[in-house]
Amino acid sequence: MTQTETLPSSLIVVPCLNEAAHIGALLRQLQPAAARLGASIVVADGGSTDGTLAIVQEIAGEDPKVVLLHNEKRIQSAAINLAVATFGTRAEYLIRIDAHGGYPQDYCDRLVEEALATGADSVVVSMLTSGSGAVQRAAAAAQNSKLGTGGSRHRHLSGGEWIDHGHHALMRIAAFTAVDGYDETFSHNEDAELDYRLRQAGYRIWMSGKTQMVYYPRSSLKGLYFQYLGYGRGRARNVLKHRVIPKVRQMVPLLVFPVVLLAAFSFVHWVAALPLLLWASVCLGYGVLTAIRQRNPNIALAGVSAMVMHFGWSVGFWLQLVGLGSRRGVA
Repeated sequence: MTQTETLPSSLIVVPCLNEAAHIGALLRQLQPAAARLGASIVVADGGSTDGTLAIVQEIAGEDPKVVLLHNEKRIQSAAINLAVATFGTRAEYLIRIDAHGGYPQDYCDRLVEEALATGADSVVVSMLTSGSGAVQRAAAAAQNSKLGTGGSRHRHLSGGEWIDHGHHALMRIAAFTAVDGYDETFSHNEDAELDYRLRQAGYRIWMSGKTQMVYYPRSSLKGLYFQYLGYGRGRARNVLKHRVIPKVRQMVPLLVFPVVLLAAFSFVHWVAALPLLLWASVCLGYGVLTAIRQRNPNIALAGVSAMVMHFGWSVGFWLQLVGLGSRRGVA
């Protein structure tokens, strides 16, 4: 029997919006894996206007395994739900690929291999962050650190372990549909929300020790702020929906917005500014020490990036918690 006859079928889904700079190379990379796994590649596009559609259509015209799907709701959660609803009956596994990321050549193969070896209903991966410009490199250093992300397990390499949540990579379609897929009212944090429902339903999540992906962060502090504003809102929506208490690593950044507000009253008494000064000193000092230890002056601004991340996340959480967040929790 051939490899494609012995392996369970897979559906590779790429949610996409204005990714002309990356989508062509990504699809070319995925095509050999799709051929090895007998998989289809579905690009669920949210209305790109930058030439992405023409690139995908050209590749789809050459390869019938590549399909372009229009995602009217634009957000990633809706894109994957639509792809599974349209093509999911043809496959056992869903493989989620983010258009703005980097992947090893054997990424999809290793995911299927671990799903079969462990019997996991979901295989998640570590997400390492890398950048090229000064701001992007600093943001990457912050996101790869405990200061920036609170020691989130999927932000560091794993040897392979059962876990509560990680960066979504592969999921058994039967498990995905049994819990009704992603909640489309979430534009951020939809993965953590789905993982909670998977665990509550008795499904198991395995963190891969054999592969990982690389994420490229925002290249501006403004973009980084609005990204984490959305993340904060998404986390608050999770708390409100499932009545769960945030973890300690999530509760600490919650104090940032109140601390900034408190500092506004420093004209009454200078002590009001102390918590803000302490937080800023820790973050900025971390950036400088990291740059010295790694002998890399390009990441000295990691502390500034961490401050932007903390502040955006905290503002988003509190706005959503008091009812001032947008309907979907987006910035």
